[in-house]
Amino acid sequence: MKIAHLSDLHVLGEAPEPWTAYTNKRFTGWVNLALRRHATHKHEVVQALCREIARQRPDHVVITGDFSNLAFSGELVRARELLERELEMSPADVSVVPGNHDLYTRGSARTQRFAGIFSGYMTSDLPDLATAHASGPFPFVRLRGDVAIIGLSSATPRPPMIASGSIGRPQRDALARVLGRGELRGRLPMVLMHHPPHNPASKVRAATNGLYDAPAMRAVLRQAERAVVLHGHLHQRMAGELGAGLRSIGATSASLLHDDDDRRAGFNVYETSGGALVREHAVVLDVATGRFHERAIPSLPAVSG
Repeated sequence: MKIAHLSDLHVLGEAPEPWTAYTNKRFTGWVNLALRRHATHKHEVVQALCREIARQRPDHVVITGDFSNLAFSGELVRARELLERELEMSPADVSVVPGNHDLYTRGSARTQRFAGIFSGYMTSDLPDLATAHASGPFPFVRLRGDVAIIGLSSATPRPPMIASGSIGRPQRDALARVLGRGELRGRLPMVLMHHPPHNPASKVRAATNGLYDAPAMRAVLRQAERAVVLHGHLHQRMAGELGAGLRSIGATSASLLHDDDDRRAGFNVYETSGGALVREHAVVLDVATGRFHERAIPSLPAVSG
């Protein structure tokens, strides 16, 4: 199997929203957009990446959240339309999970906005194992060749200036049941989640930007003989070991223009054989030439506990 991994598209809506839509956490998010994000995250860059993925013809594409900036319907619909138009793949061949920006407000969670717009990309081959969540039924499981793609949601509305997430006990318990199912025998569990399963060393950064139940998640994942966790959120390429047979790989933002090659827009590519990950690399955009080149994914120190 050849799998392409995108994350953190941060698509802006084309139509302006009424001022009343900003009378909550979106106000601080809008200030951030006005001052900084719009200058570095470009819609046309996401389009270029999707076209390159279509050219490379992977067997499957996974996207680990933050399709939007402020969880407006217009942003989410525009992101879905971009995938439909540029990837040239059916929803059965593209799997997505939400990020914290996709459940930015309590209203977006209450109306299950993300689930309504991206439901076709989160269908499950083991639907009896899913639990109810504000962003849809999770975990979903898609059995594809020698890989079992398992989607989890770490997205939950938080107060202004807080971007942390959590998986929660219901999803963790359901994940344990998924990992024990016979349908996964001989397949590599490939777990999709927005927040990484390892937190920054700083307690402040972990509280404001990390995954609250990261240690509990790693404990469940280690029940598998081997597994790969794919994430986004940090806008940085990275790969590391979380224990014997457990690997974590992060993709940068698909729209980010940055001087650092390890943060500049691109996507990751994974190749599997016989239920094992046999190759991984990044495909990075050269802004000056508009061409793409391969790079190794930088390694992080091993995570224990």
